[in-house]
Amino acid sequence: MLNDIIKFLKPIFEELELGDYLKVSSSDKADFQINSVFQIAKDKHVAPKEIGEMLASKINENDNVSDYFSKVEFVMPGFINLFVSDKLINKHINGYITNGFVEKTTSNDVYFLDYGGPNVAKPLHIGHLRPAIIGESIKRILNLKGYKTIGDVHLGDYGLQIGEVIYGLKKENIPLSELNIDLLNRIYPQMSALAKSDEEVYNECKRITSELQKGNAEYKEYYKKIKEVSVNDIKRLYDYLGVSFDLWLGESDSEPYIPKLMNELESRNLVVVDQGAKIVNIKRDTDKKEMPPVIVEKSDGSAIYATTDLATIMQRVEKYDPKYILYVVDARQGLHFEGVFRIAQMLGYTNNLEHIAFGTINGSDGKPFKTRSGETLKLDELINNTKEIFLSKREENKNMSSVDLDKIVNSIIKYADLQNNREKSYNFDIAKFSEVSGKTGPYILYSALRIRKILTTNTFNKGNVSDTIYNDIDKNLRLKLLDFNKYLDKAIEDRLPSVIAEYVYDLANLLNSFYQNINISKIEDETMKNDYLNILDLSFNVLKECLDLLIIELPSEM
Repeated sequence: MLNDIIKFLKPIFEELELGDYLKVSSSDKADFQINSVFQIAKDKHVAPKEIGEMLASKINENDNVSDYFSKVEFVMPGFINLFVSDKLINKHINGYITNGFVEKTTSNDVYFLDYGGPNVAKPLHIGHLRPAIIGESIKRILNLKGYKTIGDVHLGDYGLQIGEVIYGLKKENIPLSELNIDLLNRIYPQMSALAKSDEEVYNECKRITSELQKGNAEYKEYYKKIKEVSVNDIKRLYDYLGVSFDLWLGESDSEPYIPKLMNELESRNLVVVDQGAKIVNIKRDTDKKEMPPVIVEKSDGSAIYATTDLATIMQRVEKYDPKYILYVVDARQGLHFEGVFRIAQMLGYTNNLEHIAFGTINGSDGKPFKTRSGETLKLDELINNTKEIFLSKREENKNMSSVDLDKIVNSIIKYADLQNNREKSYNFDIAKFSEVSGKTGPYILYSALRIRKILTTNTFNKGNVSDTIYNDIDKNLRLKLLDFNKYLDKAIEDRLPSVIAEYVYDLANLLNSFYQNINISKIEDETMKNDYLNILDLSFNVLKECLDLLIIELPSEM
C-alpha cells in the first residue's frame, strides 16, 4: 500500500520540483505522514506552515485523491497527515485474499544457518533453548519470504567431553553394547567433575581426545556409540520443540579440511609459532580494543574450536557456496567469531559471515537460571516444570489431551523467549508466561481459537470484500493485516524473530477487540457479515502463519 501512495504522490512533488523530498512513513497521528516539511522549509527559506499548507492543498486538488485518501491535512508545527481511503485499503486486502499475503522475494540468495550447537555426550539444558528456537524461527522467516536455506545443527562432537566419557566407560569396564542415555547422563558429569579435580585424570582424558582426533581405531568405536546414543536423545528434544535441520554434521566432519586449511594459512604466511602452538595474528591498526591472536593448532598438534570453525567454513563454501552464513550462538562467543571471521577474510572468503548473537536466560530473580541444587536446568526439566505450572492454573486444564498440552507448553516456552530482542538476556518466569492473559503464548493461542470458532460456526462466501469499512475497529484490523510484509522484511533485515512476536501480539489484541465489540451472529446485513467473516478468515491465516514462524502450533482447544 505504501508503494501505491508514493506512486500517487510522486508526480505532485515532482511538478513542484520537490521530488527528492518525498518521504512517507507510518504515524500514530494518522495512517501515514509526510514528515519532510521542515527540511523543505529550511532549504527553501520559507515557513513550514506555508510549505505544508501548499502541499496539502495540491494533494487535495488532485482528481484521484479520493482513491487514495479519505483526508489529507496539514498540522502544526510541520506535518502532513494522510488518512487512507477505504477503497485503497480494500484493494490491497483483496489482493491478499486473492494472491496470498506474502510478498515473495525474487532473490536466489542462499542462507546457511548454523544453530543448535549441542555437545555430544552432554544432556540438553536451558542454555540450548535459545540457539535452537531462534535459529529455527529465522530459518522459517527466510523460507516464507522465498529464500533458500540450509540448516546445520553443528554438533560439538570432538571436544574433551568425548575423552572424558571414553575414560569413564573404560574405567568402569562398561561394554559399549550397554551404553544408553541414562548411563551417559551419569558418566559424563562424574568424569567431568573428576577431570577438574584430578590433573592426572584430566591429562588422560585430554590424551584420549587427541588420539581420537588422530584416528585411533578403538576410540573411534567408542565415539560412534556415544554419538549415536546422544544424538538420538538430542533429536527427541528437538522434535518436541519443532526444531529441524537439513544437516546433522559436527566438528568431526570438518576434519578432512583441516590439513588444507593449515596449508593455506601457512602458504599465505599467516601462521606464527608461539610456544609450540600455531597462531594467527588478527589485530588491525583500526582496532580500538584488544584483539588477541587466534590459536589454530595447540602445542600437542590438536585442533580447537577456531580450527574446526574455519575448516567448516571451507567445507560449507566448497559444498554449498551460500551468500550468507549465519551463526546463531551465545553473545559471549563474540570475540571468538570476530577472530574466525577475520581469518576467513584473510583467506579470501567473500561470503557474508554473521554472528547472530543472543543473551542468556535468567530466572525470575534475574540471576542465571539454575535448579534449587544449583545445577543448570535441563530442557526435560524445563518442559516438565512448565507443564506442571500450566496444569495447576485451572482445573479444566487437567482434562486436556497430551497433544494439546504439549502445543501449549511449546507456546509458553517459545513465545516467552522469542518476544524478546535476541541480543538481550531475559528473565524466564514460568508462572507469568503460562497465563492466558498478557503478552504470553497461551494468550495468542486463545485469541486464535476464538476466531477459529467464529469461522467454523458461521457460513460465508469466501472471496473479496466490498469497498466499505464499517468502523475504526474494522479499519485498524485491516491496516494491521496490510502491515504484515513490513514486519516480515524487518525481521529478515535485523534477524529478529521478536519483530514477528510483536506483530502477532498486536494482531491478537485487535482480534480480541473485534470479538468483544462486534457480534457477527446478530448482524443482519449479509454484505457486512460476509465482509467481516472474510476479514476474520484472512486474519486467522496471517496469525496462524506468524505462529508457525515462531514454531508454535494451534491446539484443538484450551
